Amino acid sequence: MKLVKSFVLICLLSAAAFSASAQKIGYVNSQGLLSLMPEVKEANSNLETYSAQLSKRAEQMYQSLQTKAAALQQKRDSGEISPKQLEIELATLQQEEQKLVEFQGKSQNEIALKQNELIQPILDKVQEAIDAVAKEESFTYVFDSSQGMILYADESTDITDKVKAKLGI
Repeated sequence: MKLVKSFVLICLLSAAAFSASAQKIGYVNSQGLLSLMPEVKEANSNLETYSAQLSKRAEQMYQSLQTKAAALQQKRDSGEISPKQLEIELATLQQEEQKLVEFQGKSQNEIALKQNELIQPILDKVQEAIDAVAKEESFTYVFDSSQGMILYADESTDITDKVKAKLGI
């Protein structure tokens, strides 16, 4: 009985070792690929334009707020405004300032959404190319060397050039 258990254990270990040795592992530098893609440069340019538009609008809101605050300060200093009216005008300025803060926060969210909208199709395209090369070359696993996940790799397992070819870059 002990001999049978030992034999089964040896067979299982041999099968596990055989299946592990049959796995083919490769790696790719996804950040390097993305830096070469014209679509990424175009997306970044579009994102910068969008961000600049939002920044310009925020700057206009800020300038308007500064102008109104300066005018109110001048009225107060010259005595042209009653304390009650000053209080009302200050409350109005505080509301405008709050709107500016809210706009800036909303702008950051919109920029993040726009970035995802522009970049996600490109990331999907890269992933499809990686998947295609991995299937063609019978890789079981493909790691991303740009993420710092690989401590050592034989250069012959780098499929970055094949993925570049699949992407046409």
